[in-house]
Amino acid sequence: MNNRKNRKLFITGYCLTPHQRIGNGAILTQGEKILAIGGDSGFVREPGLEVIELPDCYATPGFVDSHIHGSGGFDSCAASADGVDINEMCKVLARHGVTSFVPTVISAPPEKILSNLDILTTMLSRPDYPGAEPVGIHIEGPFINRLKHGSQRVEDIRDIDLGLAREIIAAGKGKLKVVTFAPELENAVKFIELLLENHIHPAMGHSIAGEQDILRAVDAGARRCTHLYNGMPPLHQRNASLGAVALTDDRITIEMILDGSYLLHPRMLDLACRAKPKDKLIGISDCVQGADLRDGHYHLGLSEIEVHGGLATTADGTLAGTTLNLAKGWQCLKNYSHLNNNEAAACVTINPALSLDLDDRGLLRPGKRADISFFYQKTNEARLTVSRGRIVFDAEGKYQPPQPQ
Repeated sequence: MNNRKNRKLFITGYCLTPHQRIGNGAILTQGEKILAIGGDSGFVREPGLEVIELPDCYATPGFVDSHIHGSGGFDSCAASADGVDINEMCKVLARHGVTSFVPTVISAPPEKILSNLDILTTMLSRPDYPGAEPVGIHIEGPFINRLKHGSQRVEDIRDIDLGLAREIIAAGKGKLKVVTFAPELENAVKFIELLLENHIHPAMGHSIAGEQDILRAVDAGARRCTHLYNGMPPLHQRNASLGAVALTDDRITIEMILDGSYLLHPRMLDLACRAKPKDKLIGISDCVQGADLRDGHYHLGLSEIEVHGGLATTADGTLAGTTLNLAKGWQCLKNYSHLNNNEAAACVTINPALSLDLDDRGLLRPGKRADISFFYQKTNEARLTVSRGRIVFDAEGKYQPPQPQ
């Protein structure tokens, strides 16, 4: 009997695993794991089994947001500021079907980077969270090109300093997952080697690199492109810069900001989806502190930003991320690209999970983590979010999310 404890059977309209669609689907979980998935008729309602019926919904693996700066008042770039804890961000993301995320920080003075990492790594060492789980840290800088600084402060950007890089890696305490850098900078190959030695993914971005510098970096092991099209030269018929190489080299996995408007035009989104192998596409939100809050004044690290009508900008009008959650982003992906629903779902589930070496999630399959998101079929809004087998968000308030220990 003990083997049957903590079992839940989720019944729903259909499941996107995401590699296949299962109609009249059911997912059986026990504790933190998925035990079985299939058609509803194949499951027995055994005594003591908790049955959760969601016939007007569909299920996907829990979303994985691998590039997000903040939400709900929390800014990953200033983790100690304003007294807002990462738990607030965890709760907000769970409300939109996200079960795993990577807090992303930007360039800052070295002492600020190191002190912020100390706080973030402590937050990421907790045993439990009241919603989505932070699974690592992404540093977007400081070794990027000043000519493509975007919303980052020019004075915080540096040439590649391998000594500082080692300090940053040490301060990350094994939590660093991704570092964005410009491959045209001196010592780029040595930097890539240092990152790989420490099991960190090098990502190319905020760059004006030419084809040869990019290919040299890819050959050295840099296989990721940070927010394609943004922070790099536009596509040009006579020059192959980062965007062109990332679109045509199948070794490179690309991030796409799924806003479908300000940061990525729908046709440019579709172009990327047509050009790349389907498993090399990752949808991200690039959300900032003001996401899920009212329009107003916020910050992205040391940069002051304004949020108005969903648009985040610095004082000079430079775009500074988004306030669009990943659930709405994947709707943009379905609406504006030629991808089918399964392929689109993979872009926000299994693809980002595997790109971060998280092979225990991103799939609805026996033995995987019970990270599951349920959305209303009519509105595509999140109905129920399950993390490690626990309900951490319920839009209708029938289930009380657990409190972190």
